[in-house]
Amino acid sequence: MSERQQAGKRARPKKPRVVKGPQRFDLERDQFRETFLNRFYDPAFAAVSKQLDDVLKVAWDAYSDYRKSPRTVKAGRGFADPEFAVSVEWLETRRKIQEAERRQKNLKSPSRILIVNGSARNDQTCPGEISKTYRLAQIAKHVVESQRAFEADFLDLSALTAEYGKVIYPCKACVSTAQPLCNWPCTCYPNHALGQVNDWMHEIYPRWSAAHGVMIVTPVNWYQAPSVLKLMIDRLVCADGGNPDPTSTGGKDPERAKALELQGWPYPKHLAGRAFAVVVHGDAAGVENLRRILTDWMTDLELIQAGPSGAIGKYLGYYESYATSHDDLDKDEAFQVETRNAALSLVETVRQIRSGKYRRPDAELEEPRKK
Repeated sequence: MSERQQAGKRARPKKPRVVKGPQRFDLERDQFRETFLNRFYDPAFAAVSKQLDDVLKVAWDAYSDYRKSPRTVKAGRGFADPEFAVSVEWLETRRKIQEAERRQKNLKSPSRILIVNGSARNDQTCPGEISKTYRLAQIAKHVVESQRAFEADFLDLSALTAEYGKVIYPCKACVSTAQPLCNWPCTCYPNHALGQVNDWMHEIYPRWSAAHGVMIVTPVNWYQAPSVLKLMIDRLVCADGGNPDPTSTGGKDPERAKALELQGWPYPKHLAGRAFAVVVHGDAAGVENLRRILTDWMTDLELIQAGPSGAIGKYLGYYESYATSHDDLDKDEAFQVETRNAALSLVETVRQIRSGKYRRPDAELEEPRKK
């Protein structure tokens, strides 16, 4: 440990401070009832109003007792506190991640590329038309599938706007309280007491873990990433230094988490070593910013960029009518080729990583700021 690190450690408080505020979001029973029944606004539900009242009683009990994780088991061997009760659902997600990681590390398994469609548009809901992003992502998918010993996993985030019950809940920023409070995988959801269920991230985490390479194809929405993509990005914060053992902090105890971090946290990089490529498109502004943001984000996760060809940012139909934007994509054959090249560059980077030919030039350097 350097002198600077030792000095910083001596300067840390013996007992961390947890700051509380006046915010309250508790509902009275009548408010809860109104909110609960708003889900059943369709007059057709009137025929089962008695049954809904019965369900409402159970839901109120779960809410008032705050039964966040109604089904738990003892954590068991391998955890800091084997007797601590952990969510059955979280354990299942953890099992799937571990299974995905074993497959990912198996040199005999096909190389898997996770292709992410970051657009919220599709023709199943009110736009009535697929997105240009989807078309570009399909180009990348076909490139990957044409390669020997490669397979594509297509993650279509537009399902959030069209599939019943599909949701990604917002990140609560547990990291900003203390890094060990943020678990890998996330333990914030599901929260059955608050009706926060069907969290898609518990399927998405294993898909990232199984990937050897990740390719994000996205438009610019109001100078930034589309909300469906940003939700996933925020919830992947637990892959960057997240705590794989929730029993070490007694679940979500902020004081214990702060104390654990101040002892010296290793900030494990749970997705490090995978390759990535980015294709960003826009029509007026923001392409360069979003391309840079996504590239910086995945670099922070210690993913490896697939060369200069693996970070593309272009304009389609610059300041042209939205009504002809698909025609603009048809005509821009160069952009289609650049998308193919990004996918091919990603494939080659994965080949080099898996064969052992790739060497990070900074692999032996110690990071002075692990956060």
